Amino acid sequence: MSAEAPVHLPAIAFLGAGSMARAILSGLLQPGIEVDGGIRATNRSAERAAELDGLPGVTSYATETDAAANRTAVTGAKLVVVAVKPAMVPDLLREIADALEPDAIVVSVAAGVTVATFESLLPTSVAVIRSMPNTPAVVGRAVTGVSAGTRSSDDDLALAVRLFETVGDVIVVPEEQIDALSTISGSGPAYVFYLIEQLTAAAIHKGFTPEQAARMVQGTFRGASELLAASDVGPAELRRRVTSPKGTTERAVAVLEDARLSEVFDRATDAALARARELAAGA
Repeated sequence: MSAEAPVHLPAIAFLGAGSMARAILSGLLQPGIEVDGGIRATNRSAERAAELDGLPGVTSYATETDAAANRTAVTGAKLVVVAVKPAMVPDLLREIADALEPDAIVVSVAAGVTVATFESLLPTSVAVIRSMPNTPAVVGRAVTGVSAGTRSSDDDLALAVRLFETVGDVIVVPEEQIDALSTISGSGPAYVFYLIEQLTAAAIHKGFTPEQAARMVQGTFRGASELLAASDVGPAELRRRVTSPKGTTERAVAVLEDARLSEVFDRATDAALARARELAAGA
């Protein structure tokens, strides 16, 4: 975020300080972000909680040494980010329900847990926002989907969007699309890493060292992504510009088309969506 366009956020509590919560937390510590009232974070482990204590404006609590840690953290917090494992969510919500501020906004990053589950366990005055960030949040390049709950206002949603904009781009979707979004942007980094793995293996099979292969493949993915971001045309046109008629790339692309790669991605994302719905049904 730019220091020329400061972002103001109210007091925030993170319940659960795993990798995703820490990525969002890192975004909040950038220059130009002001959190009025500070940031509180809880973690089961006292050792992990202590790692956060040295961060500016962050107060951390460990549930293994303080049974009231979660309730203490949410007291006075306008934004409460629930970042524990999905199976832990119901018990956590019951624990904090009467400690939340009446106008609190509870933001879920727990995959598969529906807005209905949150709203059924929280006071009616508390708004709920469901979100699906992805792991590039760690480097400030996330794509996060957010969905409003039935009790959230436009201002509540806008506040959640501002929160996630500290670590990347935000897309607002209705909740019925959040699981589908998870199969694209949520799981998407894994698809990209898998493609990088496979292309790197192909380079090694052609006689390059692992170091040379990694440099070629990772540099190519990085360069292609930056070219696309800087271009005024889409990926199909950029692909055509690389694919000379009767050339080597055309022959390679033909093999990928013969493999029905588009159908493979359809099947892969459909499988992910089916699993997301199974998780939601069990939440």
